[in-house]
Amino acid sequence: MLYDHLSVNERGHLTIAGRDTVALAEAYGTPLMVMDEARIRARFRLYREAMTRWFGGASRPLFASKALSCRYLYRLAREEGVGIDLVSSGELYTALASGFDVGQAFFHGNNKTDADITYAMDHGVGWFVVDNLTELDRIEEEAAKRNRVQPILLRLTPGIDPHTHAAITTGQVDSKFGIAIETGQADEAVAYTLAQKHIRLDGFHCHIGSQIFEITPFCDAAKLMIAYVAQVKARFGYEASLLNLGGGFGVRYIESQPQPDYADSIRRIASLIDAEVARSGIRKPTILMEPGRSIVADACVTLYTVGGTKDIPGFKHYVSVDGGMPDNPRYALYQSDYTVCLASRMKDQPDYTCTVAGRCCESGDLLQENVCLPKPKRGDILAVLTTGAYNYSMASNYNRIPRPAVVAIRDGEVIPVIRRESFEDLIRYDL
Repeated sequence: MLYDHLSVNERGHLTIAGRDTVALAEAYGTPLMVMDEARIRARFRLYREAMTRWFGGASRPLFASKALSCRYLYRLAREEGVGIDLVSSGELYTALASGFDVGQAFFHGNNKTDADITYAMDHGVGWFVVDNLTELDRIEEEAAKRNRVQPILLRLTPGIDPHTHAAITTGQVDSKFGIAIETGQADEAVAYTLAQKHIRLDGFHCHIGSQIFEITPFCDAAKLMIAYVAQVKARFGYEASLLNLGGGFGVRYIESQPQPDYADSIRRIASLIDAEVARSGIRKPTILMEPGRSIVADACVTLYTVGGTKDIPGFKHYVSVDGGMPDNPRYALYQSDYTVCLASRMKDQPDYTCTVAGRCCESGDLLQENVCLPKPKRGDILAVLTTGAYNYSMASNYNRIPRPAVVAIRDGEVIPVIRRESFEDLIRYDL
């Protein structure tokens, strides 16, 4: 089995956190996303404890809530002593509704609107991660109106290519995100920021991409950023107190991918930072990181009901399910790898190679190709593993299909997280 919180019971059914997925599908309907709360909490603690141990001081993880933004996740983050990063006013509203102290939040985004900036300041967001000088001017203007000083980080692009999928690479010089170091624009931004009366520059942020298994790109980014902190000190007499290295650690979606050791990766990055700080003669900044995918992805499975199979002799075989790209667009977008299994018949021989297709009127509505399963029949329950990140958060109502329900397993009990949308919800805003 891909993960240790998944198993097969005596009935030959897939289980998650000890609960029978077929029984869950019968009780709550499909498509259904099922999360293991203990696994999410354990991952929060792993990051928090590893960062405290190896980075020291006030270093801490910030949950990248774009991976899965809902009140339930913000409550878990709060209870586990983890900060958050936000990328929209909608995520901020959800965090506030959960009772999260957004004074511990960092507000991201490459195009924060005037309404975003006003809303965030109204509710006391701790830091803006500033993407460009146009945004900086607007934050200065809004802070001046309030006669306050707003803490920020400048988002910088370190010019590192981590060789991940182009759509999730964010640290290269020509990225839409951040301010490039190598062009000299970062120095200009630092000088401009330090001259503002109502903005306090607390440090820098970088993020090189997502779903990265190699540690070398993270170490390269950390080395470059420490060097830049030292460069800024020498040139401007300003020493950063915070350095946010972003997220991006990979997650094991299929057996051929490695199982990352997140704690050891943090240890290795910390060792490099300590050496670079000592060599540069600067004060070590407080280190922040933004795990998202690696917190929630492998804690979740999505369950579907099989509609039928279609065999095209000499070509391919299709298995159609009652979900698809509306609840998981990642294969259509990135051809993302997933492990797929027949949850209701885990002990049967997998001898049927097929394409798992969604129900939408769209040729690209596929969940995975070249999957080997026992030949499914109508009514079987099919499971796609590792669906906690960028699945529900990217979900849509394409073809007027309601978004699925989400439940969590806590100490063997089922906890409703997000209710299934109704047909009435689909027309709620129609006029």
